[in-house]
Amino acid sequence: MRKQTPEEEIFMYNLKILLSLILLSSVSLMAHSSSETDSKQKMAFTVTQLTDNISVLIVNSSGAGNIAILTGEDGVIMIDDTLPPLADDLKAAIKQVTDKPVDFIINTHVHGDHLGNNELFAKDGTWVIGHEKIRTRLLNKEEEVSEHMLPVITFSDQMTFHLNNHTAKVIHTPASHTDGDAFIHYEEANIIHTGDLMFNYLFPFIDIASGGNIDNYIAAQKQMLSLSDDKTQIIPGHGPMATKADLQASIAMLEGSKAIINALIKQGLTEDEIVKKNPLQKYHDAWNWRFITTERMTRQMVKGLL
Repeated sequence: MRKQTPEEEIFMYNLKILLSLILLSSVSLMAHSSSETDSKQKMAFTVTQLTDNISVLIVNSSGAGNIAILTGEDGVIMIDDTLPPLADDLKAAIKQVTDKPVDFIINTHVHGDHLGNNELFAKDGTWVIGHEKIRTRLLNKEEEVSEHMLPVITFSDQMTFHLNNHTAKVIHTPASHTDGDAFIHYEEANIIHTGDLMFNYLFPFIDIASGGNIDNYIAAQKQMLSLSDDKTQIIPGHGPMATKADLQASIAMLEGSKAIINALIKQGLTEDEIVKKNPLQKYHDAWNWRFITTERMTRQMVKGLL
């Protein structure tokens, strides 16, 4: 039986999440609930205003990526655009923030839970932006990709938006979660949108097959930490809103995990032998989740450090 690729694993995981959401929605409909609270629970996103013109759309499940929207007279910028089955909920959430069309979408990386609706928005005239390696990876996929899925504006290192009285820097971090990652730093607002360079109190997925690297992932988090203070609002790729302290906790967990796994590798143990020892048990309660379990975190660390 052919082993699933990392992207196929992500797709299947997100599909399970979506089927669960559909089932929950069906149960809610059968119950004929009409309260405002129940209505909000059916939505895929919780919309929160962070500043006068920056809002975050936190996914009500860790299976899809969080989204941010900058609005104003100069235009609308959206960071990432989630999975295709969540398109209607995304549009409804956008309407809670602005009645204007989305002018720009910035893709933080190549995974479908962050750029799955590129085509939908591009057909309506939105400019899709992403690191050049996102475009390259999409073009090199085995199956044909619609031209509307592709970033039409690409960058190699960083780019800056000066819109709506904000400076938004889009900063590439080499070979971290993937090889085409970027985070967004809203300088005046003191907000950082990490993409999947941070999973808040969830073991991160480091996609080695797509150019990810453990050491560089840690370095990317330290780079974001250097731009943070105690008042910084951090939008993670997955999970609830984060703080500088949460980012520090993530770095500590990753560095601790790396040290533990490296020590076992130096003893000559195989991947399966290391897994049997359950070496990351102390992180299980705080960081284990459905997609990256403690066992899978252990295995990806071993593969990444060998």
